[in-house]
Amino acid sequence: MNRDNGQNRQNGNADFADRQDGRALDSDASGRIYGQHSGYRNLKAYQIAELLYAFTCRFCERYIPFSDRHHDQMVQAARSSYQNIAEGSEDSATSKKLEMNLTNVACSSLGELHKDYVKCLERRNLRHWQQGEAEFEEARQLRPKSLSEAAAWVNRKGAAGTPEERAANLGAILCAQAHWLAERLMNRQAQDFEKGGGFSERLHQARTTARTKNTPPSF
Repeated sequence: MNRDNGQNRQNGNADFADRQDGRALDSDASGRIYGQHSGYRNLKAYQIAELLYAFTCRFCERYIPFSDRHHDQMVQAARSSYQNIAEGSEDSATSKKLEMNLTNVACSSLGELHKDYVKCLERRNLRHWQQGEAEFEEARQLRPKSLSEAAAWVNRKGAAGTPEERAANLGAILCAQAHWLAERLMNRQAQDFEKGGGFSERLHQARTTARTKNTPPSF
């Protein structure tokens, strides 16, 4: 009896795994009503913001005491940026307004985090790299794909500046890049809304279409 129950559980888990391989919202109706949504992991703004969160956690662990309120403030701003992009993408299924609002919150968080990185440089009497300078242009072109790649660049032997100066400047540059991409995302969302409308319009259109199809032809 126990063996049968174990086998049933295994079969149930296998069935569940099989179902997970496909899309849950796979009907034509869900496509018409919810439209294209989610897919946030493919957004460049999300990818950089998520990396920036990991980078900021490492930066704060290394250089900002936990007792300093800037530690928690920076970590929370970094978390807010990628989380709101993701939540906005998910919520776009039923609210384009919420999607745009959350993306705007992400932009604000990235702007706040950028200011905090600059303030860190000022507080520690470290040099804030400016556009056109060799170090700034090198960091801007880095475009790290992982935390380890970013850390390797910061800690590179013989590089200009201390690791703390390089880390803070790279953090500020990643903030600026993610902020620009998030604003571009907002621009695309505005265009999509003008072109395709929102959830309420899709609901109305779906019901109108369904009623038209189900209405018997007149004699």
